Amino acid sequence: MGFTAHGPRGRLIGLTIGFVLLMASMLASILYGLHTFDLNDLWKAYRQFDGSNEHLIVTTARVPRALIAAAVGASLAVAGAVMQVLTRNPLASPSLFGVNSGAVLFIVIGLAAFGSSLTMGGMIWIALIGATVTSVFVYALGTQGGGGFEPIRITLAGASVAAFASSVTSGIILINKDSLDSALFWMVGSVSGRKLEHLTTVFPYMLLGLLLALLLSGSLNVLALGEDNAKGLGQRLRLVRSLSAVSVVLLAGGSVSIAGPIAFVGLIVPHLCRYFVGNDYRWLLPYSALTGAILLVTADVASRFILMPKEVPVGIATALIGVPFLIYVARRRAHA
Repeated sequence: MGFTAHGPRGRLIGLTIGFVLLMASMLASILYGLHTFDLNDLWKAYRQFDGSNEHLIVTTARVPRALIAAAVGASLAVAGAVMQVLTRNPLASPSLFGVNSGAVLFIVIGLAAFGSSLTMGGMIWIALIGATVTSVFVYALGTQGGGGFEPIRITLAGASVAAFASSVTSGIILINKDSLDSALFWMVGSVSGRKLEHLTTVFPYMLLGLLLALLLSGSLNVLALGEDNAKGLGQRLRLVRSLSAVSVVLLAGGSVSIAGPIAFVGLIVPHLCRYFVGNDYRWLLPYSALTGAILLVTADVASRFILMPKEVPVGIATALIGVPFLIYVARRRAHA
């Protein structure tokens, strides 16, 4: 496994280093951008708040943005790791369950129905409901029939539903062009313009999804051995798969509802973490959470400088990283 960390001590050291890197990246996210601050400005913004423009930017824009990016990155990465073992597909990501397409479809329907009266908080709830409904439908569709659970059927069901939802979304936007600007702003994937209360609305669901995934980590290790081996070891496959799907919906649905469909984080991060800690999900999931948070926070910081003074949505920045990585993984699997 290359540079795999050996033993619990080495892996704990790796987690500690990852936590330090996450804190450093979040600090950079707060301090750097079109407006640059220093540590003294950050301290005064909370200890000696005076209502100035600088203090408002720090407290209402930069800090919430860093926290949201970290939470979304961690959630998407863990959801991707769970999806890859659940479907036995190394290219799986949260979008496989139709989370992105379902959330976008419901958001566009909400914008077409309510227009400008739809608040950001309302959009979050609609997106979370859409992600949940679509994922449940995909899971039910993929497990119908006498064959039981088959990863290829889940994959095909997810791809079909995602394509259908995207087509309906495009049709609604063409019919109701007034919702186009608002929909595009949300669909591109971004953590800017969000407020701390938006995070607090969905964070309990994301935290529940993370805790559920961690509790299932031992069962996921058994599931990764294959269905026959898992049955032989007494694994309750239906229960494990159902709870894993719930975890993915909570993690990815919460992320998409607050930041839009940010691609490739759930694909890239689990592969990177496997390179260092192997396939033990008891370690892979915590590493994925930390690495996903670091990746998205860092990508968000970088996106501010690509077209300065304008900002590139972080969803575009992750796509620039993710597409070459996807090609690399696909070619590596083909050669294998």
